[in-house]
Amino acid sequence: MNQKYIQQFKKGSLEMVLLSLIARKETYGYEIIAELNERGASVLGYAREGTVYPILYRLQETGLLQCRIAPAAANGSSKKYYSLTEDGKATLQEMVNFWGDYTKCINRFIGEQD
Repeated sequence: MNQKYIQQFKKGSLEMVLLSLIARKETYGYEIIAELNERGASVLGYAREGTVYPILYRLQETGLLQCRIAPAAANGSSKKYYSLTEDGKATLQEMVNFWGDYTKCINRFIGEQD
């Protein structure tokens, strides 16, 4: 498939995927990237800092994520831990509901290709 189409699919769903990961537990950027690469690399492709962090910042700016800074145990620096706000939880639920409706609709169209 043309790479342009693949990028459009990924771009449209990555925010929902990130919110879903963060909804499970408070987490930090590197852990998010590692989980994306471990669980979704075959379809989503390799997650990079340059893709994930701008989305995290945008979600924080729009009030869907909150963060706290905590010292990192290993090297004495700090980590930014992300969690969902109430608006983030509500938005994620709306996204998941839409995704379910969207995939059902699309599946009806592509199922007609027989």
